[in-house]
Amino acid sequence: MGFKEENYQNLSTTLIKKLKQRNFEGYFCKTRTDALELALSFIPEGASVCHGGSESIKEIGLLDAVKNGNYQYLDRSLAKTPQENREIMAKGILSHTFLMGTNALTMDGELVNVDGNSNRVALLCFGPEQVIVIAGMNKVVENIDAGIYRAQNTAAPVNAIRQNLKTPCYDTGHCGHCHAEQCMCSNTVITRHSGHPGRIKVILVGESIGY
Repeated sequence: MGFKEENYQNLSTTLIKKLKQRNFEGYFCKTRTDALELALSFIPEGASVCHGGSESIKEIGLLDAVKNGNYQYLDRSLAKTPQENREIMAKGILSHTFLMGTNALTMDGELVNVDGNSNRVALLCFGPEQVIVIAGMNKVVENIDAGIYRAQNTAAPVNAIRQNLKTPCYDTGHCGHCHAEQCMCSNTVITRHSGHPGRIKVILVGESIGY
């Protein structure tokens, strides 16, 4: 085990204790392969599954596993009209499992997420029976302010390029606190506690994944 990997493991022990205090379940996996196996163990066969925009769930192979597995996958890519897309997203409220990444995780165990369309933060807050959050250790920050800064200045510019969104951060590489038509920063949600113990499961991955 390298020095960085050992530090990740030590840090995860601290974070898991903080998550437990907030009614979250926290887990640490050394590799993305282990994280995939653990995440799938939480999802029963036949369960309805949906997800928010997340490179992390793609990078560990979770999205492909759900699409190709024995699950009721709510696939928004099948929508032919905006109304159909809205209806599929609405079904997510009653789904069994919601999969997502997070923009940041504070040292005190809070989840920090900044969203444009905001279906991701909506289902984090309410609806699905369980939420599985995949978080690389590169997402850990000191506090909420650092988490918001990371979301706006690390994640948002890369996502703007990925989605070809016409926002100031696309051009400058940092947040312009814009009100652009395609602004990705409409809602900032700090998840500091789960009203339903264990509903939110945070899988920490000892690798750098996601944006």
